[in-house]
Amino acid sequence: MKLKITLYQLLGGLAFLLFINCEEKKKSELVWQKEFYHIGSQSSPRAIDLNKDGVLDIIMGAAKGENKTTDQGVLAMDGNTGDLLWQQKANDQVFGSATFHDINNDSVPDVFINGRSRVLMALNGVTGEKIWEYNYQYENDSILRYAKFNFYNTVLIPDQNNNGFPELLTVNGGNVRAAPNSEKNRFPGVLMLFDTKSGEILAASLMPDSKESYMSPVYFEQPITKEGFIVFGSGGETISGNLYLVSIADFINDKLSKAEIVASEIQHGFIAPPSIADINNDGFYDIIAISHASKAIAIDGKTQKELWKLKIPDTESSNGFAVGNFTNDNIPDFFTFVSKGIWPNNTGSKQIMIDGATGKLAYENSLGCTGFSSPVVYDLNNDDIDEAIISINEFDCERGYDNNNKLTIENKLVAIDFKSKTANKIDGAFSFKNIFSTPLLSDINKDGYLDIVHVQNYSSNGDLLSFLGMQIKRISTNVPIQKSPLWGSYMGTLGNGIHPINKK
Repeated sequence: MKLKITLYQLLGGLAFLLFINCEEKKKSELVWQKEFYHIGSQSSPRAIDLNKDGVLDIIMGAAKGENKTTDQGVLAMDGNTGDLLWQQKANDQVFGSATFHDINNDSVPDVFINGRSRVLMALNGVTGEKIWEYNYQYENDSILRYAKFNFYNTVLIPDQNNNGFPELLTVNGGNVRAAPNSEKNRFPGVLMLFDTKSGEILAASLMPDSKESYMSPVYFEQPITKEGFIVFGSGGETISGNLYLVSIADFINDKLSKAEIVASEIQHGFIAPPSIADINNDGFYDIIAISHASKAIAIDGKTQKELWKLKIPDTESSNGFAVGNFTNDNIPDFFTFVSKGIWPNNTGSKQIMIDGATGKLAYENSLGCTGFSSPVVYDLNNDDIDEAIISINEFDCERGYDNNNKLTIENKLVAIDFKSKTANKIDGAFSFKNIFSTPLLSDINKDGYLDIVHVQNYSSNGDLLSFLGMQIKRISTNVPIQKSPLWGSYMGTLGNGIHPINKK
């Protein structure tokens, strides 16, 4: 079904948020907007209180471009004002989203963040100083010699070496110099486990199929059995791959020899991280993923059997699912973008929502052009049905990423209302783009109202991929916080890919 966006909705900007709770006295407003010159971002913002003022601060990665060093590789901004608390240098793009844990016992969470060219570092949450960083020195190691490419998003897992601190799970992989549709210069991805305290590598193993990997791994514990599992994936845009499930015990003790293939794809891999949710009400977490070939699949967490699958024809997907209550049946549903056409020449975007109970396509639309920002979720109008908030780019989609001089681009932040079948513009800016960054939903200043933080990169003459400057905005809405957002940032509010089981 197609949505109709009225002229009022397009021109209204923040008017949508002002209108949906008109009985409230509070007004939606732009709290702050900060400009950064000569840099941009593919990172998704996270929020944590770093200066102990009771207001959540914003942490994200940034870059000048591929293979370029910048003093502003990681940014920490005061949630109240947007002013910089600190910044940290990086030798390449910091595209990851931060993970937090206090490892220096000062009662302030420290920051773990990742990016291209083996960027992985732990930063002091108060000062931004490096506590440790990954140092590649493994040319003669049969496994770690391949851990010289990009680090993907990290996730915390329980303490494995009994030092009182959780461990950090991630994947290293990818090679920017490898040509599409070619096996040349493709190297196996490495699943790695780090001690958060010291940065020591506790475990590492190659992908079981020796394929590359771009997928951020997910760790979850089954609520009933308390057994811990890792979901990880292999393959790329044009390289076949698999989706794997392995227990944390087997990874630690036997490397990945006992990993089970739960889904496979030919001429495509699994790039987007999976989502974890209970979709059959048996008290076990299930695995919901989408391959780069746009085949969505749900795996029963108890039996590892397929629950449903759905192929979206003539599209590709590098975007993870956002999880929410979109059909009002108390079973989590799944929303994402897929790209029309064939990478690297995709020609448009399609939004899809899958009914989690049935695996049926419950909604589709074509808003904007290709982009890899993931959706976030909240019930904005308190009608018991979640809305999906997405960042889209509007330009001449048929021209793709090539030959794109003099394109007119507008970036929009849009809320999709599945109940009224409308799309409502929240914010927008001409000559700005957002290709990768996921918005953030949170109550930043604890006033009981929802805040939105999002990133827009400057676009000169339609240049989609260059880093030419950016602006970061915090919007304070008049949407009361009825409950904390469950899917309020990339890979969920906690950044772990898990949609908590509804405890009745």
